[in-house]
Amino acid sequence: MKSKKILFLTRYPRMGASSRLRSFQYQPFLEEEGYSVEVAPFFNEAYLKTLYAHQRPGIHNVLVCYVRRLGFWLRAFSFDAVLVEKEIFPYLPAWAEWVLSVIGPGYAVDYDDALFHRYADSPSGIIRFFLKNKIAKVMRRSQWVTAGSPYIRDYALTVGAKKVIDFPTVINQERYATQLPKKEQQLPIIGWIGSPSTLKYLQEIVPALEELSSQLDFELFVINGPKPIRFSGKQRNVTWSEGEEVALIREMDIGIMPLPDDLWERGKCAYKLIQYMACGFPVVASPVGMNRDVVIHGHNGYLAATHAAWVEALTRLLTDPTLRNQMGKAGKKLVTEKYTLAQNQIVLKGLIETVGNGEKA
Repeated sequence: MKSKKILFLTRYPRMGASSRLRSFQYQPFLEEEGYSVEVAPFFNEAYLKTLYAHQRPGIHNVLVCYVRRLGFWLRAFSFDAVLVEKEIFPYLPAWAEWVLSVIGPGYAVDYDDALFHRYADSPSGIIRFFLKNKIAKVMRRSQWVTAGSPYIRDYALTVGAKKVIDFPTVINQERYATQLPKKEQQLPIIGWIGSPSTLKYLQEIVPALEELSSQLDFELFVINGPKPIRFSGKQRNVTWSEGEEVALIREMDIGIMPLPDDLWERGKCAYKLIQYMACGFPVVASPVGMNRDVVIHGHNGYLAATHAAWVEALTRLLTDPTLRNQMGKAGKKLVTEKYTLAQNQIVLKGLIETVGNGEKA
C-alpha cells in the first residue's frame, strides 16, 4: 500500500518555537507510522536571526521567501495532505488556500496565536480593508482547524470552520522523563523562558520583582539571551538552546508567565507553564487566555492579576519549600494527563486518515 504524502507548510524553520512544536515535533512519529513527510518553512533562519536581533529583515530575503513558498504551493497538488501553519502567504489575500480547497487536495490549518487580530486590528487601514477577514476565510475553507487554545477554538467555531479540534502545544514527555537531582543552591530561583520578542512581558512585572527582592533573597533566571533585563536584584541570563532547554528549566524552583490582558495574548497557548509543570515545580501566571485553564489557583500555582498579587504569590512560594513541592507534583500530574506529545500524535494521525474523505470548500 502506497504511503500518504504529507506536506507541512510551516511559518518558520525549526529555530522558530511555534513551527518546531506544532509541526517539526510530529515529523518523526508520522514517518515511523509510514507516512512520507516534507516540511517547507516560509521564512528562513536568516529572517529569524534578524528578527531576534530586533533588526528589520531585508526586503530581498523576504522576497526570496515568497518565491520559495510559491514553488512549494505549486507542488502541494501532488500531496495527499497539506497541513498549513497559520496561512500560506502572509499579508496576501487567501487565494492560495481557496485554490487548494477547490481544485487541489484541500488543506488543514493550525493556529497557536490569534493571528486574526494581527489583520483585523492592524494600525494600517489598507491591511484592515483587504485582510481583516482573511483568517476567517482560511478557517472556513479548511478541512479542519487545530486550535492551540480555547480562545482560538472559539473564534474558529464562530466564523464557521467545518471541523475544529483542540490541539494544545505539548511537551515531548521522553525529554522530561529523567528527573536529575537539582544542584545544591543557597537561593531559590524564579525562572522565565521565552523568545526575544516576548521579553517585554517579563519586563512588565519587574516592579513586583523589585519589591520582592527588597524583602527576600532569590535569583531571577532568564532563559532568553545573554543580555540582562532592567532588574536591580540578582539575575542570571543564558542563551536558549534546544538541546539544553530542559536541563536549564530544571534549575528553577518557580516558573512565571506574565501576560497583559490584550487580544493577541488571549490566544497564547501557555506552553511555558506546561514546561515548568513538566519539570515538577509550581507556577505563577497572569489570568489571561489559556493560563486560566492550565493553572488551578492554589493547587498547582497561582494566578496573579495585580502587582500585589504577584508579590503575595511569589512570597508564599519562596518561603515555603513544602508548598512548592506539593504544587509541583500537582502540576506534573496535570501535564501527564493532558499535555503530552503522545496524546497529540494519536489525534493528528486520526485526522490525517480522514484526508480525502472530507468535502471541498
